[in-house]
Amino acid sequence: MGNSSKTTDSIISRRKFIGGTLATAAFTIVPRHVLGGDGYTPPSDKLNIACVGVGGKGRSDVQKVSSENLVAFCDVDDERAAETYQKFPDVRRYRDFRVMLEKEKDIDAVVVSTPDHTHAVISMMAIKMGKHVFCQKPLTHTVYEARRLAQAAREYNVATQMGNQHQA
Repeated sequence: MGNSSKTTDSIISRRKFIGGTLATAAFTIVPRHVLGGDGYTPPSDKLNIACVGVGGKGRSDVQKVSSENLVAFCDVDDERAAETYQKFPDVRRYRDFRVMLEKEKDIDAVVVSTPDHTHAVISMMAIKMGKHVFCQKPLTHTVYEARRLAQAAREYNVATQMGNQHQA
């Protein structure tokens, strides 16, 4: 009879092995939403969003992305941004978008809701850093700027979108 040093406890039957494997496999293929409950989004499925210009129109733009992971806000006017800052006290704050984009390495996407003349500059820097961009209208002031942004978005393989009167 072969190996008599093995006890019956240390031998796994084929039935026990298959049963254990199937139980493990069934657990691992259950969708995340079933384990987390209805409406639950695991943190790994959320985007890390930075918002530039969080007062005025930016206030409502922040609200639209608040189901994601808000990692940084940038605004030059603390008074105008105060309401947003109060609503999201744990989000890091900056006054210079360049500093924010350089320091915050985990940003996936940037929402740009600043005065019109800064849209293209902020969007271009974010795109060149590999960040996806949502920008309020107008995206640019010239056709040349628009073409450069489109070219950069293709080159850096990022998604971009411009908001236009509730049609984003």
